[in-house]
Amino acid sequence: MTSNYNFTSAENALSLIKSNDRVFIHGSSATPTYLVQKLAEKGPELSNVELVFISVLGDFPVADARLKDSFKINALFVSTPVRSAIKEGHGDYVPVFLSEIPDLFRNGILPLDVAIVQVSMPDDHGYCTLGTSVDIARAAVNNTKKIIAQVNPKMPRTHGDGMIHVSRFDAMVHADHDLHEVDYAAHPTVEDIKIGNHIAGLIEDGSTLQMGIGSIPDAVLKSLTNHKNLGVHTEMFSDGIIPLIENGTINNSMKARHPGRTVTGFCLGTHKLYDYIDDNPSFAFLDIDYVNDASVIKMNPKVVAINSCIEIDLTGQVCSDSIGTYQYSGVGGQMDFMRGAALSKGGKPIIALTSRTNKGVSRITPFLNQGAGVVTTRAHVHYVVTEFGAAFLFGKNLRQRAKALINIAHPDDRERLEAAFHERFHS
Repeated sequence: MTSNYNFTSAENALSLIKSNDRVFIHGSSATPTYLVQKLAEKGPELSNVELVFISVLGDFPVADARLKDSFKINALFVSTPVRSAIKEGHGDYVPVFLSEIPDLFRNGILPLDVAIVQVSMPDDHGYCTLGTSVDIARAAVNNTKKIIAQVNPKMPRTHGDGMIHVSRFDAMVHADHDLHEVDYAAHPTVEDIKIGNHIAGLIEDGSTLQMGIGSIPDAVLKSLTNHKNLGVHTEMFSDGIIPLIENGTINNSMKARHPGRTVTGFCLGTHKLYDYIDDNPSFAFLDIDYVNDASVIKMNPKVVAINSCIEIDLTGQVCSDSIGTYQYSGVGGQMDFMRGAALSKGGKPIIALTSRTNKGVSRITPFLNQGAGVVTTRAHVHYVVTEFGAAFLFGKNLRQRAKALINIAHPDDRERLEAAFHERFHS
């Protein structure tokens, strides 16, 4: 197959990138690590190249402080490889809803010069796909001047909006590499399992699910084996949905949009998941400005949006992207789905969190840490779930909300929270 196309070396392909360019880099499991590494080697020849992306995985040497004059990190979502760059001041973060990132490219707010993407092998008609991560990559390739493709035989071929013909590529580099893997179900904690059980009790048959990133969503899925006719419309999913599809729990039969198909923007999991979605027409990988559009989400019945956070204050303000001023992740699609679920008939937007951090610090706090970002406002929060139960906040006044949240805090933290409650509300 490779001999039928005009593949070139990474060095030749990356010569398309010039100083002062803005370059999009494909993310998540599709992070084109080989080309990123080669781009870092080219760094000394370049200056002021702005790199934009959402979550990236693996070795990401372009974020090294030694290359700060060559590459400017401007992350649309923050993940492990770039946290230090942002903390140390040679990288920046753009707070933006995931659903609105395509508008940044289309409307010239962040015009792109080059997009580096990782794609599946061309089919007999010359079409590749964006594989595991269509999300914002679709808009990037549609709104850039040049496209460099890392073509990988191990990238699954996915159905949906990710089709792209080889004629669109300005350079193609063949790179046979394993995709990045994450196993969220590997080591669930006792707390994760309890939270999963509590949330499963809130999910009705016929619901449409959205799961955020992490171990809690997988714990929820493990608790749903006795449910019926569930659907999935989500920005991402992992391995946890496979058993539920195979046993018929997830069949997407009750969805108003795309019945019979699992709709997503991207997936992130293990090699088993990537094999499972390969050329599987029951999955639709679609442009994120459609997947995360609240007006689309709300059309499905009983949408249950399950998202996590870093901390929540006693009034229900949710911080999901930072630890104080330390930028940990990003706004992402949490609010897109929290609002979409709230507007869905019978929908339930859920914030799920363990009551304490790994260091024993309460995640339910009198006040958010100084510098913390509010991703989901207290007016948008309906359900909050910890291992100690579920609190329903919608329609509750500030005092009622605080009481409900104290009741699901860790028992050893409740006395302190009660004291903060009395000080704030004079009762």
